[in-house]
Amino acid sequence: MTTSQHILACIDGSAVTASVCDYAAWYASRINLPVGLLHVSDVPASFRRDLSGAIGINSREFLLEELAQLDEQRAKVVNSYSNALVQDAKSHIRNKFGDLEVVIYQRRGKLLPAIEHFAAANRAIVMGRRGEDHKYSRINIGSQIETVARASDIPVVICSETFKEPRSYMIAFDGSKTAIKAVQMVAKSPMLKGLDSHVVMIGNHNDAAKQSLSAAAAQLQEAGFSVKAHHLSDSDAVDGLLKFQLDNDIDIMVVGAYGHSKLQQLFLGSTTTEIIASTLSPVVLLR
Repeated sequence: MTTSQHILACIDGSAVTASVCDYAAWYASRINLPVGLLHVSDVPASFRRDLSGAIGINSREFLLEELAQLDEQRAKVVNSYSNALVQDAKSHIRNKFGDLEVVIYQRRGKLLPAIEHFAAANRAIVMGRRGEDHKYSRINIGSQIETVARASDIPVVICSETFKEPRSYMIAFDGSKTAIKAVQMVAKSPMLKGLDSHVVMIGNHNDAAKQSLSAAAAQLQEAGFSVKAHHLSDSDAVDGLLKFQLDNDIDIMVVGAYGHSKLQQLFLGSTTTEIIASTLSPVVLLR
């Protein structure tokens, strides 16, 4: 297992692969780290069961042999595809970002265990909003995003559209422990330093909320960020945040991710999920 840090770009060959590569490379160049390109192949074995009671033993052995050959052929095709994908992605990054170091990782199985395999080296994770598994469906968010975000204590960047070099960002702030921690993480990282910075709170017009917002802005200012705090009165938090983003041409949204448990989310909904599904800009999830 590698021990040097990297920005891990999870690619699957979907339409958002180029965007994932570009934002991962931009992130890596901002903090002088390599990009780790990760492609995970999930190749299920052929469905098999004991057929000896239905057909003769010789026939059964023949069919099992054919299934084994099909499995082998499928694995070769998947390996060839994976090799081509990561090499194309590496070339894409090199063409756009010069001599940025790119490391290739290819694994079998499921995405989360593969990401966790590199846990000691991951500085951040970059994923597409909708992967290959949902490219033809109406689902706006890939099935892996919440799973990965809930399991990660590092930034998870979700992107979908063609890369645009970020000039500004906003932190969606509600005074919760998750939001306060998100501000702390931004303050400690050079990734967003130098960009136009905004901390935005919707509603909660009470003294405690106002003090929390002021404290968040002050923490960023003390860390060297030029930041503006905004306390808005929109009735719906997600709508208010998205309107602010559009009105102010904000390039990146920073969100404290999945502060509620999955059980609570069934009753309360998820602001995190709504934001990811509703914006075309990159979203940085922080837990």
